[in-house]
Amino acid sequence: MFAKGQSIIQLMEELAPKHYAVPDDKIGLQLGSLGKEISAVLVALDVTEEVVDEAIRAGTNLIIAHHAIIFRPLTHLQTDTPAGRLYEKLIKNGIAVYIAHTNLDVADGGVNDMMAAALGITVTGPLEEGHTDKLKKLVVFVPQQHLERVRDAVFQAGAGHIAQYSHCSFNIDGTGTFKPEEGSNPFIGAPGRLEQVAEVRFETIVPQSVERKVIQAMLKAHPYEEVAYDLYQLDLKGRTFGLGRVGRLPEPITLDQLAEQVKIAYDVPSLRVVGDATRVVHKVAVLGGSGSRYLRHAMFAGADVLITGDIDYHTALDAQAAGVALIDPGHNVEKIMKQGVADYLQRRLTEKKSDTKVLASEITTEPFRFM
Repeated sequence: MFAKGQSIIQLMEELAPKHYAVPDDKIGLQLGSLGKEISAVLVALDVTEEVVDEAIRAGTNLIIAHHAIIFRPLTHLQTDTPAGRLYEKLIKNGIAVYIAHTNLDVADGGVNDMMAAALGITVTGPLEEGHTDKLKKLVVFVPQQHLERVRDAVFQAGAGHIAQYSHCSFNIDGTGTFKPEEGSNPFIGAPGRLEQVAEVRFETIVPQSVERKVIQAMLKAHPYEEVAYDLYQLDLKGRTFGLGRVGRLPEPITLDQLAEQVKIAYDVPSLRVVGDATRVVHKVAVLGGSGSRYLRHAMFAGADVLITGDIDYHTALDAQAAGVALIDPGHNVEKIMKQGVADYLQRRLTEKKSDTKVLASEITTEPFRFM
C-alpha cells in the first residue's frame, strides 16, 4: 500500500518542522498536489530539468528538494522559458514538488548535523541561535494498568526532557468517572451505566517541535475510545535551535589535513582555504550553503575554522586579519542531504509498512567545472 502525499510530508515535517525556517523562506509545497498516493519519492538538492527527467524515469510522483523552484511571485507562466518548461514538465507528469530549506538546515539531524557528522565533529551548539522551542505540558488520564504503555510511548516520541534529564513526569492516582452514551464503544463499562475507574493523572513536558508526534503516540497507546487529555502552554523556554553548528574535532589536526578530510567527506574535487596550512585546529564551525555573513558568529564562538560555501573576497580578507581560518568547499556540499533525507523517510515509511520507495537523486547539480 502506498502512502499518501500528506502522510509523507507529515514525516518530513517531524524531521524539519516548518516553523524552524527563517522568515520569508520559500518552503513547503510549491507545485502539484499531496492529496494522492505516492509510489516513489525522489530527494534532490536542486530541481533542474535533468532531475525532473530522472524522476520521470524512476516513476516518482513527488520530489522533496532543498532549494526552491519558485523564489518570487510568478507574473506569467511562459513554457518557452527554462523555468516555464520545467513547471510544464512537472505538471504534465503529475510530479509534486515540496521544499525543505532553512528548516532542514536548522533541524536536529538536518543538513548541518549531517555535515558535522561526516567530519566526526562533536556538536556543542548552533552557530547562530534562532528558534527557541516552546514548551507545553501534557496532562492525560490513564487507567492504572495501561500507564506504563502510554508513558513509554510518549517518552519515545520525544516528551519528558528537562535539561539533561529524560523520562520526567508526575503521576497522581485518582478516580475517573464517565457514562458511555448510546452508540459508543467503551473500552471499560457499558452504554448507559455510570463508571468509576482507577486512573492516573500523568503529566509531562512536550516541546512544540514534537507535539504532533507525541499526541499521536499517546492516542495510539491509550486504550480509551475517547481520551481525556489537556495541553497547556508554559511560560518556559526549551532548546534553542539555529543555523550552522559549532563543535570539536576528534583530535587537533592541521588546517590542510582538515581540508583534505573535507574533500573526502563532502565529495568535492577541490576547495578554497584561507589560513596557515600548518595551523592546528580543533574547534570548528560548519554551515551549509552561503556562509560569508557568519564569519563574526564563528569568531564569537571561538572557532578556529569556519567551513562554509560562497566565501567572497572581502570576507576572506577579514577572516585572515582576524586570525580565523576558512575552508570553502562550495555551496553544492549540501547534496549530503539527499541520502540522509532519503534514508530517514524510507525508514519511517517502512515502519508504517508502506510500499512507497524513496530514492536519492544521482544527478549532480554542481554548476561549476573544476580545472
